[in-house]
Amino acid sequence: MDQDHHGLRTGRRRTVLNRLRNYFLTGVIVAAPLTITVYLTASIVNWVDGLVKPLIPRAWNPENYVPFPLPGTGLLVALTAITLLGFLAATIFGRGIVALGEAILARMPLVRNVYSALKQIFETALSERSSTFRQAGIIEYPRRGLWAVVFIATDTRGELHHRLATGGEDTISVFLPTTPNPTSGFLLFVPKSDVLVLDMSVEDAAKLVISAGLITPQWPSKGPRRRGLPAQGTGATGPEASAAGTPVPTAVPVRGTLEDEMDGRGNGPPSKER
Repeated sequence: MDQDHHGLRTGRRRTVLNRLRNYFLTGVIVAAPLTITVYLTASIVNWVDGLVKPLIPRAWNPENYVPFPLPGTGLLVALTAITLLGFLAATIFGRGIVALGEAILARMPLVRNVYSALKQIFETALSERSSTFRQAGIIEYPRRGLWAVVFIATDTRGELHHRLATGGEDTISVFLPTTPNPTSGFLLFVPKSDVLVLDMSVEDAAKLVISAGLITPQWPSKGPRRRGLPAQGTGATGPEASAAGTPVPTAVPVRGTLEDEMDGRGNGPPSKER
């Protein structure tokens, strides 16, 4: 009888400990992302404030008129200044000044290379018409049978296009990120038929890479299936584009989507003779 009573108390104690452990893990899951997000946001705001606030004239600094510091003042001033700079650069007078400055930088060795490369990168990344890194895919890398997630960049151009298209098939530029740091990786030029376009978004693919496969997006996708890469500077492709009354751009022929490779039972791609 005593043994049964002791076993019952032990079981209740274990149940309470398990519940406390689950509550603790749930609290960590809720608090850790929120704390890290707030910390990173505050660090960025404080960093920008430390750079910009010393440049604000004392008469224009609102902190001189209140008895407490105002976080984000430098960030707000920086955003306003950048917007004003863009407005001035869009005018005829501003364009002339920008052209003069670029002409001066073009005569400086080393500086002109850095400036031109950075300008081209920002123009490509921030252009509203650009389709760079708007699709994710997988390629067989580093050998047949092993697959790696890539971000599809652009069609290969220039000398690389001329030399790599000798076999009759065009190539595209893809960025293969590393885990867990997706900002580093490899630039690869692969044939279009070797790229398997995924239904997942670039954000979901980045989460997959950063988490080392722990965060897997839901599939199948509820959105429209994408069977190819849209032409540069175009919008949607397929029946939904023609139904809206817009011309359907020519899609780049690629291997297809992950759904196309499934055999209908979710068992993966059918076996092929290599």
